[in-house]
Amino acid sequence: MPLPIDFYTQSNVINIAKSLIGKVLITKKDGILTSGIITETEAYNGVNDRASHAFGGKKTARNEAMYMRGGIAYVYLCYGIHHLFNVVTNVEGIPDAVLIRAIYPLEGMEIMQQRASKKKMNANGIGPGKLTAMLSITTTDNKKSLIDSDIIIDDYGIEIPESEIIITTRIGVKYAGNDALLPYRFLIKNDKIKLK
Repeated sequence: MPLPIDFYTQSNVINIAKSLIGKVLITKKDGILTSGIITETEAYNGVNDRASHAFGGKKTARNEAMYMRGGIAYVYLCYGIHHLFNVVTNVEGIPDAVLIRAIYPLEGMEIMQQRASKKKMNANGIGPGKLTAMLSITTTDNKKSLIDSDIIIDDYGIEIPESEIIITTRIGVKYAGNDALLPYRFLIKNDKIKLK
């Protein structure tokens, strides 16, 4: 079962980013199921966050999805090459989002390798550009529901102890000044998953 809408419409994007660690990102493209356990996230705190695409209430064609109700995908192209997948949170009009930075491959490994042109994969985690390639997520998926589309996030009951989650600063947002130092990034220690 996909995570419920109430999960996404919570008001604290930082808590949501942390809660997404251990959840499973699933795609079903052309009838093919692929999935990965979320191992790294970054929170973007809307209009008050200099690292956010919506800082200061900025609205563009690209970030329009951020202003929609939580529970949809915000997918954009970075450097004209990488599709980055974000989870929109909060209520309509408040542009909070969580970047999914890494996954641990779970289902459909062979097809994911094919989609990534059989490039070498790190079995302990896949970064933001590669994970979208492997799960076949592109900007055509922007604004899709994460509850009733071919992209969902599910809870498989994987428990990640608090002691195994690292809280640190975000990556690649030096332009955000002091906001670049905010502890809005969450990742599993040593990027390892222990499955039962």
